[in-house]
This record gives sequence, structure tokens and C-alpha cells, in this order.
Amino acid sequence: MRRSLRRLSLLLAPALTLLLAAVQPGAAHAADPTTLAGGFYVDPDSSAQQWLNANPGDGRAAAIRSSIASVPTARWFGNWSGTIGTATGAYAGAAAARGKLPVLAAYNIPNRDICAGQSGGGAGSAAEYATWIAAFASGIGNRPAVVILEPDALGDQSCMSAGQIDERNAMLRNAIAQFNAKAPNTRVYLDAGNPAWLSASTMAQHLAAAGVSGAHGFSLNVSNYVDTGQNTAYGDAVNAALRASNGFTKPYVVDTSRNGNGSNGAWCNPPGRRIGTPTQYGGGGAEMLLWIKAPGESDGNCGVGAGSTAGQFLPQVAYNMIFGY
Repeated sequence: MRRSLRRLSLLLAPALTLLLAAVQPGAAHAADPTTLAGGFYVDPDSSAQQWLNANPGDGRAAAIRSSIASVPTARWFGNWSGTIGTATGAYAGAAAARGKLPVLAAYNIPNRDICAGQSGGGAGSAAEYATWIAAFASGIGNRPAVVILEPDALGDQSCMSAGQIDERNAMLRNAIAQFNAKAPNTRVYLDAGNPAWLSASTMAQHLAAAGVSGAHGFSLNVSNYVDTGQNTAYGDAVNAALRASNGFTKPYVVDTSRNGNGSNGAWCNPPGRRIGTPTQYGGGGAEMLLWIKAPGESDGNCGVGAGSTAGQFLPQVAYNMIFGY
């Protein structure tokens, strides 16, 4: 009997070891974050909400509150965010305390928006960025989250040298690795521009070089206005190219925050645009439709936002976007 029990314990030991590892705090396990939270987190300190707090009696307030401030929208993190691990930890923690899924955008890669320049900046070096993105991921930890990784980084390369592109791809591959190691319940979507920017085959090449194989998926239409149907067709075409050249496909999400009227071909505060489908799971071929760029936040000193800076909340632009003026 003792020999039988000893044999049984030896057989069960590996399974018990795996079970104990799975329940240890901080153990790496890639759960689906959408099953760990009940819907998306609404940022209580969004730019729209800050404006509402300061202007409660404004005639535009009710529409902006119901149509923009109440919709779950990504919070962007960059070199304005202070100690980044503290910032992402506080945001992910606040969402987790409410049982909700937060969406965060990491926007601090060196030479950010290098070609267009409206949102220039970013970390001062590759080493500085590596430290920053590791702390970003560590701040989230095991909490459920969605991260949009570096909007513009793969579409905005036309003015970059081959060396700069190689360095950027290495930074993005490392960023994905940091999230996989330090934030296992986070879905990372590497940004892939929009259908009006690059061909699907070229974007597939850029994604593969930047390590999308290690990310959960890719994001489309961030801060742009292209309609959802065009984006899903583009996402499917990117996946067809990825499958043909690399043997895999990836889920994708679409930013629908400002694409209700589609695009007029301009990207910087064009007039007549409208808010799109609110944040939700699923949408055509997309895994999620997300509000990533907040409606009413300026694209820069251009168009109907002339005189503003990128990210500045413009209440009249927000109000007009609700109705498609």
C-alpha cells in the first residue's frame, strides 16, 4: 500500500506543481481580459469630462455628456503622464475596482509622429523608451486591460532612414515582449494605420517586422475618419497578406470614435465629421470597435482646430461632431 501511495504521489507531483504555479500571485497566464471584466471602463477624468466639470451650465454640456463623455474611450499615456508605472497602475486599478476593462494607448516612442509633426515628441532614446514601456506594463500587472501600442509608428515611416526603422521595430518587439511578461492579462494591439495610408501588403510587412506575431492583434483607424466597412475590408486584406507571407493572422480592432460620416480625405481636424459606433465587442470582421481618439480632441493646429494644439479639447468641435455639422 505504501509503495502504491508513493507511486501515486510521484505521478501526481508534476500536476500539483503546475496547479500551484497557476495559482501563485503574479504567475504568468494569458487569460482573455474580456472575461475578467464586465464591459468597458469609462474614464472619469477624460478631457470631455474635465470640460463638463468646468462648464456645467454650457448649452452644449448635455449633448457632450450623453454622447461623448459617457462612452468608454481610451486614455493616452506619454511623456506627460508622470511616473508611468504609477499612472498606468492607478488607471488599471480604478477600472478593476469597478469590474471594467480599461483601454490604454501607449504613445511615447522616440521621434513620435516624425513625418507629420503635429504630435511630435516621445522618449529621448531607445533605452529611455525601453525603461518607460517596461514600467507601463508593470503598472498594469495582472489586471485585465487593452493596450493600443504606438499609434502612427508603422504608418509614419516615409521620412525615416532604414536605420531608424530598424531601431523602431526593435523597440516595438521589445514592448510586446514586456507586456507578455509583465501584463499577461492585457491584449496588445500593435497599431497598423488606416486604409488610406499604406497598401495592405506593405502594412503586413511592417507589422511582421515589428513583431506582431507576439502581440494579440493590430489596431486600425486610430485618430482617423475612415468608415468601419473600409477598415474591416483593409484588416481582412492585411490578414490575407500576413497569412500568405508569414503563415498567421491576427485579430484587429477599429477606432470608430470619429468615423460616423467617413473620411473626406483629410486627416487633420476636417469639418463635417461625426462620431461613430460606440465602443463594443465585435463589429463586422473586427474583434472590437473602440473609441481610441476622443471626439473633440484636436489633431493639431489645422482645419476646424486652427489655433489649437494636438490633444486639446475643443467643445464646439465635439458638439458639431455629435450632429455631423
